[in-house]
Amino acid sequence: MIEEAIEIRTADGTADGLLYREEGQRRPGVIHLTDIGGIRKSHRDMAKRLAEKGYTVLMPNVFYRTSKPPVMDSTIPMGDERRMKRFEELRAPLTPDAIERDATAYLNFLTGHSAASAGSIGVVGYCFTGAFAMRTAAAMPAKVAAVASFHGGGLYTDEPTSPHLVLPRIKARLYFGHATKDRSMTPEAIEKFDRALAAWGGKYQSEVYDGAFHGWTTADAPVYNQSQAERAFDKLTELFASTLK
Repeated sequence: MIEEAIEIRTADGTADGLLYREEGQRRPGVIHLTDIGGIRKSHRDMAKRLAEKGYTVLMPNVFYRTSKPPVMDSTIPMGDERRMKRFEELRAPLTPDAIERDATAYLNFLTGHSAASAGSIGVVGYCFTGAFAMRTAAAMPAKVAAVASFHGGGLYTDEPTSPHLVLPRIKARLYFGHATKDRSMTPEAIEKFDRALAAWGGKYQSEVYDGAFHGWTTADAPVYNQSQAERAFDKLTELFASTLK
C-alpha cells in the first residue's frame, strides 16, 4: 500500500494531505476526514486499513488554513485552556460555505486521480468532521454514494447552519454511529436528528454504540473501545461494499 503526500488546490488555497493507493490499480474512492486532532498516526493507520479493503483513500488536512500536521500538541491535556483555545483556532475558518468549497476540491481531486475508479465516492467523518461528511455529500450529490459518521458532534442543532438542514440536498446512503453520554450529540439531539432523517426519506441507519464514548474509534483516544471500534469498522466497510463500485 502506497502512502503518498499530496496537495490539492482549493478555492481558498492549497490543502495538504495523504493518498493511500495500490500501484497501477483503479479502486473506488473514499475520503477519510479526521477528527479535530488532525492527521496523525492513529488516523493514518485507519485510512491505510480502509484502503487495504480495496479503496483509494484520500485523507486531506481539513485544517490547512491554520496549520500543517501535527495540528495539536498531544502533550496538552484535555480541558486545558490552551487546548480549548487551539480547538477554536482550528474551527474558526471552517464555516459551512468553506467546508463545501473544500469538499468540492477534494471530490474533484479524487475523481480525477488515476488510482480512483470512475464510480461514486464514499466519505467518512469522525467527531468534528461527521458534519463535514454530510456537507461533502450535499456539495456534490451526484458524486457521493455513501456517507458515514462516527461520534459526530452537533449534527442537529437549533442554529440556522445546523448540518441536518443539508439533508434535502443529499442523495447518498447514510450511516451514523453515535457515542453514548455525548455532550456534543445528546440523546435529545439524536432523537431530533433521527426524526429529520426519517422525514428526509433516503436510506440511512442511525444507532448508539452502548458503552462507547465520544472518540471511541481512535486508538490514541483515552476512551478507545477496541471491540466497538471493530464494530464501527465493520459497519463502515459493509456500507462502502454495498454502495461503491
